[in-house]
Amino acid sequence: MSVLWFGGDHNPEQWPEEVRARDIGLMHRAGVNLVTVGVFSWSLLEPREGEFDFGWLDREMDRLAGAGVGVALATPTASPPPWFSAAHPDAMPVTAEGVRLSHGSRDTYDVTAPAYRAACERIVRALAERYSAHPALRLWHVHNEYGTWSHSVHADRAFREWLRGRHGDLAALNGAWTTAFWGQHYSDWEQVRTPRATQYLANPAHVLDFRRFLSDAMLDHYLAQRGVLREANPAVPVTTNLAFGDWVPVDPWKWAEHVDLVAVDDYPSGTGAEAAAQTAFAADLARSYAARVPGGRSPWLLMEQAAGVVYTPGRTVAKAPGEIVRHSLSHVARGSRGAMFFQWRASRGGSEQWHAGMVPHAGPDSRIFREVCELGSLLPRVAGAAEAPVPADAALTWDPESWWAMGAASLPDSGLDHLSAVRQVHRVLWRSGRTVDLVRPDRPLPPVPLLVVSSLYLLSDGAAAHLTDYVERGGTLVVTPFSGIADPQGTVRTGGYPGALRDLLGVRVEELRPAPDTELFDTGLGPVRGWTEAVRTTGAEAVAVHRSGPYAGDPVLTRNRRGAGSAWYLSVRLDDTALGALLAGVGAAGAGPDATAADLRPEPGSPFGADPGVELVRRVEGSLTWVFVLNHADAPYRVDPAGLGLAPGAVDLLTDAAAEGLTVRGGGVAVLHGRLSP
Repeated sequence: MSVLWFGGDHNPEQWPEEVRARDIGLMHRAGVNLVTVGVFSWSLLEPREGEFDFGWLDREMDRLAGAGVGVALATPTASPPPWFSAAHPDAMPVTAEGVRLSHGSRDTYDVTAPAYRAACERIVRALAERYSAHPALRLWHVHNEYGTWSHSVHADRAFREWLRGRHGDLAALNGAWTTAFWGQHYSDWEQVRTPRATQYLANPAHVLDFRRFLSDAMLDHYLAQRGVLREANPAVPVTTNLAFGDWVPVDPWKWAEHVDLVAVDDYPSGTGAEAAAQTAFAADLARSYAARVPGGRSPWLLMEQAAGVVYTPGRTVAKAPGEIVRHSLSHVARGSRGAMFFQWRASRGGSEQWHAGMVPHAGPDSRIFREVCELGSLLPRVAGAAEAPVPADAALTWDPESWWAMGAASLPDSGLDHLSAVRQVHRVLWRSGRTVDLVRPDRPLPPVPLLVVSSLYLLSDGAAAHLTDYVERGGTLVVTPFSGIADPQGTVRTGGYPGALRDLLGVRVEELRPAPDTELFDTGLGPVRGWTEAVRTTGAEAVAVHRSGPYAGDPVLTRNRRGAGSAWYLSVRLDDTALGALLAGVGAAGAGPDATAADLRPEPGSPFGADPGVELVRRVEGSLTWVFVLNHADAPYRVDPAGLGLAPGAVDLLTDAAAEGLTVRGGGVAVLHGRLSP
């Protein structure tokens, strides 16, 4: 890990020998130093139960070792072979509707099925015994994008055991799930099953616990493989690639404590500035997960991205010239130990034949491969930053469990979504030039000057205490609607919203007031649509109020001084421009005792809703700094080293040009390196 890794998923089994041989030359040309091998190769490695064929993999591992290309060797357990599915139909996943799925795709397995677990251990042990000392091996890549759900009898059994461990007895379970409602009281453990499809609304606490269980069950599957691999050679790092999406029942905060480096896949769904914002969010999130890795280290790696396209709903859109480099360097700037892709060579057939590749269908004589080669030539120039921390000047809470809980159909407004709320806050902070850490409040909070709690639905008493401590030590806290509403089991805290945060915020919300998006409220903060609350102050001061209409005079933004800091509560939804202006104003030193709503509303031409233009990300180690300049605009950007905190003598590592007088072309990049100004 002393270099930045560069490469992608290599699937030699899909290609004839002459193509495999040519690929080595192309990898050298591109600067590839790491490839992932074997992710979906179980049916070739073990064509019949207990019979192994490693010949093709032996040859490829030896070929890559001879060429100086390292291998992240995958365990192929995300795609069981056809013979396994035929022999063990009970190990196939079962949907919530009770339909048992059949072989024919990837990820068709039940992680709780004993036959599947046994077969996984057999293939993993065979790989470990054969390759754990191979000179090409750099990293073990366990499984692929954990995320398959199942409602089988095996899952029922494992779920009950997990619930016993979490709740202890049936009385506690019935209380946690509020089973007295709708007559759902359980009198025997055998009555408890995974949440199947049902007549109307499912019990949200039942569904939430099932998602937690799935995360832990999959983690247990990963740990079993990790144990086999470490037994064979404890010196080789072990990880798995974490995907991101509502279909993924995995809590990366917990998983990060059990990997040797956090590996993530990132596929933005937007284009242009939106894709750049999504990229920054994914990278900040991965770096924040990695801070949980044991031993005081925080390594992470962009394991997958698409070389030439972004994936918008229903279609793919080509990345603009320069975006392959800019998106990759955005990850490296925020701490990634390299830039990897899925995949090395675009497949000719199969379900993902139209997925992008570093070598596209057009071959190496293509814009995509030329940009891949450009990236490969740039990464070694910035490898010196690999160990330098990424300082953050703001933090934002992120909680997968709140996201899961807010997926319930029973919420007062279908527009309530933890992820969307968190993304919006991150987006406006990113546009304002801040670097953001994502945090969970169940741990002590970092001493950043600004912390935002955005629609954090579930909140424990311990987490509320951490937030209080943050404010009393001098922090500025901003809380947005639908935070602190429920305890970790999803039970509403009575006595007034926002529940666990009432005392800290100095407010009591008596009523939530969802409204049509067509209804516009005048608050002095900018356009407010779709949500208001009946806020009563209990110690806080009202900074902004409804200025007209039936709620005239009711607070919409409050501030409560606590210890050396202040806690703000925003009870309405704002658009990007208004929210960006508010956070900039609240976070500024000028937001003193006389700050008013007028001081926090956007001025004409406010940058917070606009495209970012130039993105600047800093890494700092001692007196040295690296400033990554990503120019997303068409216009050139003239560098001001002094304005960026650089002492005289700084250079652009990508061109060796002096930073003084440097101009970064539209769509271009630079990485400025030098000493910090005294």
